[in-house]
Amino acid sequence: MRTLFKSVAAGAIAVSALAVTSTGQAATTLTLSSWLPPTHPIVANMIKPWIAAVEKESKGNVKIKILPKALGKPPAHFDLAKDGIADVTYGVHGYQPGRFLLTKAVELPFLGDSAVATSVAYWRMYKKHLEKYNEHKGVQVLGVFTHGPGAMYNRKIAITTLDNLKGLKIRVGGGVINDITKAIGATALLKPAPKSHELLANGVADGVFFPKESIKSFKLTKLVKYATFIPGGLYNTSFFLVMNPKKFAGLSPEDQDAVMRASGENFSRIAGKGWDDADAAGVAAMKADGIEIINASKTLLREVKEVTDPIEAKWVAAASKKGLDAAGLLTELRAEVKKVESGQ
Repeated sequence: MRTLFKSVAAGAIAVSALAVTSTGQAATTLTLSSWLPPTHPIVANMIKPWIAAVEKESKGNVKIKILPKALGKPPAHFDLAKDGIADVTYGVHGYQPGRFLLTKAVELPFLGDSAVATSVAYWRMYKKHLEKYNEHKGVQVLGVFTHGPGAMYNRKIAITTLDNLKGLKIRVGGGVINDITKAIGATALLKPAPKSHELLANGVADGVFFPKESIKSFKLTKLVKYATFIPGGLYNTSFFLVMNPKKFAGLSPEDQDAVMRASGENFSRIAGKGWDDADAAGVAAMKADGIEIINASKTLLREVKEVTDPIEAKWVAAASKKGLDAAGLLTELRAEVKKVESGQ
């Protein structure tokens, strides 16, 4: 009987070993810290489809579990991955003022009207020009992306000229839009996006600068009365998707390749489509709740350009000090956006 038991056990071990060998290695489950609600488009329409793509590309070898609660506040998420507190995180570069300079290239106005185009062009420029400057030291960069074109929202006045914004308190997410808000004479309140409802409901903020989706996603359609859309965007926000480098190095070469196939430009397209679809839903929600929508006039666009041209020039000067051909990068970035829009 004991001999039979040993034979069965040995057979079970052999079968187990064969099962592991057939897939290359045992499955690895990574943790992802998320600071947004599960229903937010970033989570539902970007992160979750990317997780499915990772599992598919790795043939089930790499699984990613979204933790039920964020392991830190939104601005902490880059360091959560760097320090290994979470395996994977996403976040906003502008939530950490002064830390990232070169990523501001994609935050400047009049970049494009499609998050797919801006995000894919951003990834291509990151790989071609920005990666070597190592601003993301300490993490494995899986993706960079932007939201849809930023617009103006407030509860007090229809914005038809920049003078209408003077004195208003506007919640912003940091980065270039912080500089733009100050340049037009409004007061910039640098706060993470999930704080927007509280700020508006309590009268702390008069308005927000957001992509179109956020008015619906953060339940602001009852709190703002006016929306002003800027063709090409008043600004964009730069986002990252990163992984702890030790966790990445611990994957087999095959699984590393699988993760990167699911990430990079592929993730930029997933994220961009998620934003574009959510922007369309956001506009529908605004119309349903009676928000007055204003399309910027040529006069307003000229005013925006006048106040943002010096901000762009300042960024070009600062980025050039690092050895980057910053003006050339912006020209190439905008051309790349148009290429992606045309299907390239």
